[in-house]
Amino acid sequence: MKGKAFNPYLPSWEYIPDGEPYVFNGRVYVYGSHDFYNGYVFCMGDYVCWSAPVEDLSDWRYEGVIYPRNEDPLNKDGKMCLYAPDVTVGPDGRYYLYYVLDHVSVVSVAVCDEPAGRYEFYGYVHYPDGTLLGEKEGDQPQFDPGVLTEGEITYLYTGFCGIGDKSRSGAMATILEKDMITIKEAPVFVAPGCEYSQGTGFEHHAFFEAPSIRKIKDTYYFIYSSEVMHELCYATSKSPTGGFRYRGVLNSNCDLHIDHDKPADMPMAYGANNHGSIVEINGDWYIFYHRHTNGTWYSRQGCAEELHMNEDGSFAQAELTSCGLNGGPLPGKGVYPAYIACRLFTDQPSIYVDGDRYPRVMQDGKDGDQEPGYIANIKASTTIGFKYFDMKNVHGMRITTRGYGDGTFEIKTAWDGPVLGTVKIEYTNVWENYETKVEIPDGVQALYLTYTGGGTTSLSSIEFL
Repeated sequence: MKGKAFNPYLPSWEYIPDGEPYVFNGRVYVYGSHDFYNGYVFCMGDYVCWSAPVEDLSDWRYEGVIYPRNEDPLNKDGKMCLYAPDVTVGPDGRYYLYYVLDHVSVVSVAVCDEPAGRYEFYGYVHYPDGTLLGEKEGDQPQFDPGVLTEGEITYLYTGFCGIGDKSRSGAMATILEKDMITIKEAPVFVAPGCEYSQGTGFEHHAFFEAPSIRKIKDTYYFIYSSEVMHELCYATSKSPTGGFRYRGVLNSNCDLHIDHDKPADMPMAYGANNHGSIVEINGDWYIFYHRHTNGTWYSRQGCAEELHMNEDGSFAQAELTSCGLNGGPLPGKGVYPAYIACRLFTDQPSIYVDGDRYPRVMQDGKDGDQEPGYIANIKASTTIGFKYFDMKNVHGMRITTRGYGDGTFEIKTAWDGPVLGTVKIEYTNVWENYETKVEIPDGVQALYLTYTGGGTTSLSSIEFL
């Protein structure tokens, strides 16, 4: 039986950002980097893989470690991190994993006979004379590889362009031979960085990092993280190596630009960098991205949203939701963990995470402990939002809290809507249940809880009664 799917789509104790989703043989595979809970830098773990059957996007399976960080000859001591990878199927039918280590600027490649088997180091992308891409005079440093194979040719997209760095021009496309590592055509620039975007369609949404490439019919879709970091944007072209035109924002992990239920310039989640891509599953399009937890940049979780494709091939920006891959709203009955909240903010708006200043998703224990997530550091004016539920005959709510709060949660169906009911909580060192009678209108609704009162509390779950 198909289960309920929600964001994040993996267990709350797993941290797989930079997700590149693909459908292989009836399953969705997600390749990403691997953060740690309470990590102090990005991408501290080995590459692991998760997959789900296309008919049930709630049923994710852990495929295990597919590539340890010390497999690369440049990283035998395991001191460097594995940054965001991508995978493509080569002309020989094998699966090729492209990645870049931190502290080096060359592209490494590993290979495997199956999507989620144990990948083995294969080599480094290089010119015909053996010089590594990124080390030839005039080369720009390589970063965040994205790959697409058509026939016997593979297109490799790379790049990183920080604000104020005029030495980085933009995103690059390199054509590889059928051996998957030898350069057939040297890099060309396909999207400008912020220092070179003035007067172009990319201005204010210039390339920063995270290039990803997809082909839909006869059009190439170039997905990337923009100069403001929280956005995933896209550009399209009929050619894989030029003529890309900026088309818009696909996703913002602070929900900026969304304006159907709030001001467009009002952030409603704490974002930072973003990285992901798109995939078609059973005729529907989705965007995979990541969110930030624990008040830091370094403990990121994978999320996904439905995308709407217009007749002209453009996409509308996807709003952040709790129901993600569910294919519609979640049933408005039973218990839900609080960590599936898609909106989390206070009366002091912020686009970016900032330590203990704001509420945050976290977990007990240490990295690897299979402890459920919850929302902590809830202070006066904190609003927690969930989208969406199909409400039917909801006459009450129960919440589970812990901490030194002494106040009230207001229950609303819009962040600025009328208060439908309240739940009083008290100081407690253990998780306690509190409930109230409340009439929530039938139909598809958002749910918002706004805390008023003193102290600081945590929220573990909500339950519809």
